[in-house]
Amino acid sequence: MTTQDESPEAALASRSPSLNHVLEQFARDYLKDRRSERRWRLFSRVMWLLLFLALAVMLITSRGRASTPIGPHTALIEVRGEIASDAEASAANLLPGLKQAFEDASAQAVVLRINSPGGSPVQAGIIHDEIVRLKALHKKKVYAVVEEACASGAYYIAVAADEIYADKASIVGSIGVLMNGFGFEGLMEKLGIERRLLTAGENKGMGDPFGPLSPKDRAYTQAMLDQIHQQFITVVKAGRGERLKPSPDTFSGLYWNGEQAVALGLIDQLGSLDSVARNVVKAEEIVDYTPKENVAERLAKRFGASIGSGAVKALNGLGALR
Repeated sequence: MTTQDESPEAALASRSPSLNHVLEQFARDYLKDRRSERRWRLFSRVMWLLLFLALAVMLITSRGRASTPIGPHTALIEVRGEIASDAEASAANLLPGLKQAFEDASAQAVVLRINSPGGSPVQAGIIHDEIVRLKALHKKKVYAVVEEACASGAYYIAVAADEIYADKASIVGSIGVLMNGFGFEGLMEKLGIERRLLTAGENKGMGDPFGPLSPKDRAYTQAMLDQIHQQFITVVKAGRGERLKPSPDTFSGLYWNGEQAVALGLIDQLGSLDSVARNVVKAEEIVDYTPKENVAERLAKRFGASIGSGAVKALNGLGALR
């Protein structure tokens, strides 16, 4: 508030020291906040980068299996779950462990512990053929031990072993090939939906579930399945040899329990991993050579997206900081 003798200019001048002080304090606080924000941003980026590097080191240094005991032992490879290219029981995952097991001079034999319903004939064939190759190269025995199931592609792998063991209630067999799908042609017609499929190549649309399955397409697909089935049969006969007691049902896709499988020559005896290691291999110490995800790999999968994003931001940010 000004007096009659005090002009507005004089009043503003009298208040300017206080205004200048406020502006200076604001500027100081602003610069302080900016410095704090920049330090925190730098710290955050460095931490992301360190975390990324730590995970990378853990992945590199811990992919190998644990050190094996000095004395003789039984080498174990687990074949679990579906056999597929992106599954735990894939050729890419199992072959490195198989190679280590065969190359270790302390491993007296290799045991495949199988619990699988089968899967890809391609993956099963790759694993089977590599076992046969490694057996011949290293002159080392291989035994398959079935837990709950050894069916279809899993049995394809098992017949590469010198002997197969199972529990009396295990499921063994299912020597066959299938291809399944659905046909929606009748449903489409009832709903009044028209299927518009354009192809270049008269057979490109074969198997389209929204169209009819022609006799020609059915015959072609069946011939392909029969050929793969015959490949499976040939592998089983080569692996089991004279021990196999074939019947009309042996290669029909049926499966049997362990006790029946012994009688049919599909397996050799009843037994477990421990009994085979103790009584057959004569090496009770069991070492697992199956490649497994370590802690770093699990963390990388769980937090991979955020860690990768954070690492990229950190690398970009470090380059941009002044």
